[in-house]
Amino acid sequence: MALTVEQRFFLAILVIAFPFSAISGDPDILSDFVVPPGTNNTLLDGNFFTYTGIRPLVNSTPPTNFTVTKATMVEFPALNGQSVSYAVLQYPAGSVNPPHTHPRATELLFLTYGILEVGFVDTTNKLFTQRLEAGDMFVFPKGLVHYQFNCADNDSAMAISAFGSAAAGTVSVPSTVFGTNIDDDILAKSFKTDVYTIQKLKEGFPPKA
Repeated sequence: MALTVEQRFFLAILVIAFPFSAISGDPDILSDFVVPPGTNNTLLDGNFFTYTGIRPLVNSTPPTNFTVTKATMVEFPALNGQSVSYAVLQYPAGSVNPPHTHPRATELLFLTYGILEVGFVDTTNKLFTQRLEAGDMFVFPKGLVHYQFNCADNDSAMAISAFGSAAAGTVSVPSTVFGTNIDDDILAKSFKTDVYTIQKLKEGFPPKA
């Protein structure tokens, strides 16, 4: 089956973005690649270095909620030690990727479709924002709080993020603050509000089991 122009563009960006993501943040390894424990090195072939988990997105219907499809060393073990990983982000109209950080890597986002409002806050609490169109890139510096918002009323958006780590990690600000059993009094004082307000906020972020 022949690929459409959009599909070819999508696949080409996956290849083009790869060098940009090699902003080394992981320890250097002393071998060509890392073989999982218990794996016979002599039996490895090209399958080990191939990841097909993003393939279903090429012809898929846009999701109804913000969705992230990751390709980190968890999903793709061959990335271990290679200081690189990916994520495909899908944004329905009006959806947001809430404020979060990646403690181990810079993120380079490439918008392949739609429009996004993006931003990050530096260590002086200065907010940097931009409205992106398809074909634009934006870099989120390592460890800084950032977000993305699909401001379109009716159209979805899709972006590809490259990371300079095989395991960049994600720390969600809302979930970390309100979904981890931090004492209500502490949060009330921190946010200069009352305990009732904190408890209402926590209802939207039940602690993980």
